[in-house]
Amino acid sequence: MLKSRRKFIKALLSISVYGLTMAGSILQSTMAQTPWLKENFSAGSFDQTMRRLFGAGDIIDSNKIKISRLPRVAENGAMVPITISSTLEHVEKISILVEQNSSPLSAEFFLSPALAVHVSARLKMAKTSNVVIIVQSAGKYYRTSRLVKVTTGGCGA
Repeated sequence: MLKSRRKFIKALLSISVYGLTMAGSILQSTMAQTPWLKENFSAGSFDQTMRRLFGAGDIIDSNKIKISRLPRVAENGAMVPITISSTLEHVEKISILVEQNSSPLSAEFFLSPALAVHVSARLKMAKTSNVVIIVQSAGKYYRTSRLVKVTTGGCGA
């Protein structure tokens, strides 16, 4: 039996740290173990990046992708918050692209098709641009976009 509050807290913390370490190793994603695809995030035009990532296939405009928490006017392009959700079923991947950035692909999320779709990120935007969201669902690609006006550049502009 622990007789002091200090000993109790130390024991609780050591159990918590051990538990988090074990949970982290058990729950580690197989995607986290795959090599990072540097070429996907390399510099290039928006059209080149779209062809490299999605090929020449059709991308369907969809109202089932919701962009929230993305300002119409961003005062600081270095930190532009975005939250995305979708009612599409069996979503496998979400890609966030910024048309006018030197490296258009800003983020990619690989998801379990069994999960509800809700992701957040902070984008870095060089200048006013369309933010394009591509969702891969059941082998098809769906798109939505929104124009964001940047008043102070975040990518060295």
